Amino acid sequence: MISPLAHIHPDAQIADDVVVEPFTTIAADVVIEQGCWVGPNANILDGARIGKNCRIYAGAQIACLPQDLKFDGEKTIAKIGENTEIREFVTISRGTSQRQKTTIGGNCLIMAYAHVAHDCDIEDHCILGNAVQVAGHVHIGEYAIISGTSAVHQFVKVGPHVMISGGSLVRKDVPPYIKAARDPLSFTGINSVGLKRRGFSAEQIHDIQEAFRILYQSGINNTLAIDTMIAEIAPSVERDAIIRFVKESERGIIRGPE
Repeated sequence: MISPLAHIHPDAQIADDVVVEPFTTIAADVVIEQGCWVGPNANILDGARIGKNCRIYAGAQIACLPQDLKFDGEKTIAKIGENTEIREFVTISRGTSQRQKTTIGGNCLIMAYAHVAHDCDIEDHCILGNAVQVAGHVHIGEYAIISGTSAVHQFVKVGPHVMISGGSLVRKDVPPYIKAARDPLSFTGINSVGLKRRGFSAEQIHDIQEAFRILYQSGINNTLAIDTMIAEIAPSVERDAIIRFVKESERGIIRGPE
């Protein structure tokens, strides 16, 4: 299952059924679980922790040293969840002393030439399009889709079930359940198609629409919008997630439609 033309350190922990193609290098402090396939010319570096049934394509670099001048060689990891695909020439940095790890969840698709920097946290079922560039300390919620060639500023938070258009510059936090596009990046509606595909009911989608109508179309500030949501929309997981996201945003949320 391991090509004789691959270089595998004897201390690497690799499950018996893992396939490793020619000219790949796997370092000592690496764990690769069952069912994985590692394509040719990949580099799996110290600190990589790769879950079951992952596919890592040609030229990918997993657990690269952080591109952070404060990094001082501390022992950190890059963790990838089960059933995730890492396509050609993706680079994923391991963590620094601040968070100790970079994490990518299960069932994600990281398309070719994307970069995920140190200390990022990408939750399950996310898709990063071709050449998406994610700076350090970014958090991306589950089922988020960031389309090709977009760039995400450091420390930005992207909520779950978000769809961001291609070529976007993501400088502010993006609340959950919405679509974002234009320049500067703006709210363009809720991600109703994605929500329906994931089993959200008509009532749930209606409440999400009402929450963002208050937040982005009522002409009031965020503090008053939160108070209005609490007063006018019945408590729910979705309403509370929107309120919590806006309250906890440190960079501020993206703007509304003009």
